[in-house]
Formats: sequence, structure tokens, C-alpha cells
Amino acid sequence: MTSTAQAPQSGARTAHPEHLGHVIFIAAAAAMGGFLFGYDSSVINGAVEAIRGRYDIGSAALAQVIAVALIGCAIGAATAGRIADRIGRIRCMQIAAVLFTISAVGSALPFALWDLAFWRIVGGFAIGMASVIGPAYIAEVAPPAYRGRLGSFQQAAIVVGIAISQLVNWGLLNAAGGNQRGHLMGLEAWQVMLGVMVVPAVLYGLLSFAIPESPRFLLSVGKRERAKEILAEVEGRGTDLDSRVAEIEHAMKSEHKSTFKDLLGGSFFFKPIVWVGIGLSVFQQFVGINVAFYYSSTLWQSVGVDPTDSFFYSFTTSIINIVGTVIAMIFVDRVGRKPLALIGSVGMVVGLALEAWAFSYHLVDGKLPTTQGWTALIAAHIFVLFFALSWGVVVWVFLGEMFPNKIRAAALGVAASAQWIANWAITASFPSLADWNLSGTYVIYTVFAALSIPFVLKFVKETKGKTLEEMG
Repeated sequence: MTSTAQAPQSGARTAHPEHLGHVIFIAAAAAMGGFLFGYDSSVINGAVEAIRGRYDIGSAALAQVIAVALIGCAIGAATAGRIADRIGRIRCMQIAAVLFTISAVGSALPFALWDLAFWRIVGGFAIGMASVIGPAYIAEVAPPAYRGRLGSFQQAAIVVGIAISQLVNWGLLNAAGGNQRGHLMGLEAWQVMLGVMVVPAVLYGLLSFAIPESPRFLLSVGKRERAKEILAEVEGRGTDLDSRVAEIEHAMKSEHKSTFKDLLGGSFFFKPIVWVGIGLSVFQQFVGINVAFYYSSTLWQSVGVDPTDSFFYSFTTSIINIVGTVIAMIFVDRVGRKPLALIGSVGMVVGLALEAWAFSYHLVDGKLPTTQGWTALIAAHIFVLFFALSWGVVVWVFLGEMFPNKIRAAALGVAASAQWIANWAITASFPSLADWNLSGTYVIYTVFAALSIPFVLKFVKETKGKTLEEMG
């Protein structure tokens, strides 16, 4: 999808209070895609050990089943913009909702390991679509005065989705007597965990019928009068609709369609600024954050924590993730992106290093010694908190602001692809690395967190308070 650049003269107004509630509903409905993004990404955490036992597979094969969804994510993210430009944002949301629903049913009722992997790819494709469509739609529909705050709904929905999935998993595990393979509603507990996503998926689909199409898309297909109706609906009847339509059409005509060729240059294939974006994406994943959401229950059980308690700790980690995200949303425009990233990196180094130390001790009766066990638990929460209040939000803000207008869309696409690939690398490698040396694995993540500090100091420029045009 193309960007939402503004023409110099604006006919936009701040939405009247009576319209703002409706706009919030529209943004929240679109952000349900983010909720499903977070829920689907994290729900597999409750099924990892059960899948290992059900299909009697080793860590390498297990990792591929967990990580294979990220292939679907990359494909979905890469194609969603083109699909949305052809058939509209709302239709794209509805396709994602259908795919989420099909994936949930298929994952809950797999015939074999291969079709479980297939349904995870389908769900991943829907995640990729949701990760692109939600923010773009909200940006196109939200009144300019509220765009930033309404845009933050997507990230908030993602972290809430992660937390709710962990809470539901914990409740289902308790209902199944603490056994992931215990019987529940005629299925094994882990199957129910994966199937529950049908509920929010159907809700997402129903909500998509209650919100309007993007005025920008409507103008692109010649439906000017309908576009005016929606602009009046979200910005108020006092808005100069002809000026707003002219403004959007001017922006659409003046946009540069960036291509991959525009990114080439410099000494190392890509232009330096593109490498900085790729570096931010890779560091965000190489600190091992998704281990906390894909494998935390398995991790805690591997050091002797009771399965039910391990699910509860996964839920509390998700709550910390929400708290950190709210902190980031409050301070990203006050403190700045770069200082927040540096604060987060230092905190992550401390948390990861403490985890590496705790996991270096031998298990006693299948458990970590008391001191090391509590240290590992507290350090895991410290790590997630500092990631959430910094890199979890700041990287996406940087990627949206740091590139020159001429290459922004293409550069953002490359950086996002690098993020999915890095995510896949960490997700696919963790089970085997943990079997090799759990403490050593966390030392690796600590090193990447430490290296992110000089990277930010030397290569990343602050974008706070600068217009997109000032980026070059």
C-alpha cells in the first residue's frame, strides 16, 4: 500500500467529540487484527511440549513446526499491500479473518505433523496480512489530530493478544488437570488451546462488516461520493470535504512508487540507511524476545517448574509486556527514540546476563537451586519489561520515520522482511541450542543486546520532532 503523505494545504479538522467515539470504535475494530497477531503468535507456547510428546519428535523437528508459521507471515506481509490496493482494506481484513478461522480449526484437529505445520503456515499468512493492513487502514481513516494515538492501538492489541492467549492457556491447562495432553471437550488440552482462536477470529470478521472502507482506497477506484461520506463520518460534518478529497488525491498523485532498485548504492549493496534499518530489525529479534513468547512454558518446565506454574509465569510475563508497551507509548515522544532504545538495551543486557548465570547451575532433583530459580524468573521479567518499553515499540517508530520519502516504502519492506527472517532464525534454533547449552544460549542473546548499544550510538539518528520530509 502507498503512504499517506499530506498535501501542503489541508481541509482536515479535528474530529468533533461526537465523532471521536465512532473513530475509536473503527480503530479498535481494525486493531483486532493486531490482537489475533499477538494471540496466534503466542498461543503455540501452550502446545510445544504436547506436540513433542504426541508426535514423538526431537528438538530440531519441533522447532520447524513452531517456526514454520513465520514463513507464512513473511509471504502475507509481502503480498497484503498489493491485495489491499486491488480489492480494498476491508476485504483484505475479511480474508485474514477467514484464514485465521481455518487455521485455528485445522491446527486443533490435525491428522499428522505435516498438516499441523501447513495450518500454521496458513495462520502465519493471516498474521502477515494483519501486520500490514491494520496500521495502514487506521492511518488512512483516523483524523490527522488523532492519528498517532489511534495508530498505537495496533501495538497495544498485539501485546493484549499475547497476554490473553497465555491466560486462556493457563485456564485450559488447569481444567485439564495440569496436563497439556489431558482430555478436554473430547480433545487433548493443547488442541483446545489452538482451537479457541476461532472466537476472536470470527469476531474480527464480524467487526469488519461494521466499519467503513478507507476513503483513500475509494478515491483510488473512483468512488468520490462514498469517500466524502466516510470523511464526514470520521472527521465531522463541518469538514471541508472537497478540500480533503483534493488533498488526498494530490498526495496520491505525487507519491513516488519506490522500488528495490532505489535501495541500491554505497559500498555494501544497499544504501547505508537501509542497512541501519535492517540492523535495527535484526537486533530486535536476536536478543531472543520471541523465545519468551513461543517457548517460555517449555523453558520453565525444563528447569523444574511445574507445568501449571510455568503457564502462569508465561501469563505474568505477558502482563509485564503490556506495562512496558504502555511506558513506551507514553515516553517515545517525550524522551525520544534513541535514548529509549539505549535504556532498553542496558536493561536487556542485565536481565539476559542474569538468566545466563542462573541457567549455568546444575539442576538439583530436576530443579534449579532456589536462589538461581528466583533469579531466572525475576530476570526474565526484567528482560521483557526493558524490551517492551524500548525496542518493541521504538524499532517500528524508527522504521516508519528514518527513511527518505523516495525509498520509504521499499526500505520498510526490506527491513520488515529482515525482521521476519531473524525471528525465524531465533525461533527455529532455540530448542536445539537449549539442548546444547541453555546458559550458553542466553549468553549469545546477551552479546547481541550488548552489541545493540554501540550500534545505536554510532549509526542510528534521532527522529524525534523531525518531519518525514527532513529525512531526505
